Amino acid sequence: MSKARVYTDVNVLRPKEYWDYEALTVQWGEQDNYEVVRKVGRGKYSEVFEGINVNNNEKCIIKILKPVKKKKIKREIKILQNLYGGPNIVKLLDIVRDQHSKTPSLIFEYVNNTDFKVLYPTLTDYDIRYYIYELLKALDYCHSQGIMHRDVKPHNVMIDHELRKLRLIDWGLAEFYHPGKEYNVRVASR
Repeated sequence: MSKARVYTDVNVLRPKEYWDYEALTVQWGEQDNYEVVRKVGRGKYSEVFEGINVNNNEKCIIKILKPVKKKKIKREIKILQNLYGGPNIVKLLDIVRDQHSKTPSLIFEYVNNTDFKVLYPTLTDYDIRYYIYELLKALDYCHSQGIMHRDVKPHNVMIDHELRKLRLIDWGLAEFYHPGKEYNVRVASR
């Protein structure tokens, strides 16, 4: 049984409410505050759209979740809430659901991402080092908060190159780290 060499006891030292995501009571926002503009992506567990907050006309990202266990949704929400405001962590702004289908959606800050297949070949050595450092800041922060992402890959790193802004997204496979707990090591999505 291996244990992390750093940040080992973060969740041991925190109150249970911090990591006990199953006890989370979701505070649902108002779905009518958001409108879908266009589809920007899809994953195994969700479809992702560029959206607009009709109250302030601000762009946002709407992640409409496919039917999955309530527990998995609560885990992603709790992790995003705990990491809110951390360096280069995508911000969860709201959680809404459809009145009829009860399908939940997560509302995130907007990032004007350039597809990595287009962006990466244009990056300089300096750019690459800069973005790797920004990504490492996000990872060090989540680890310091007792959370592991477990699905870091180009698809989950949004870069707005004009603003030199990087965000680590898709915390759907993330987990709270508990020393001594066995984790499924084959988590990452393809």
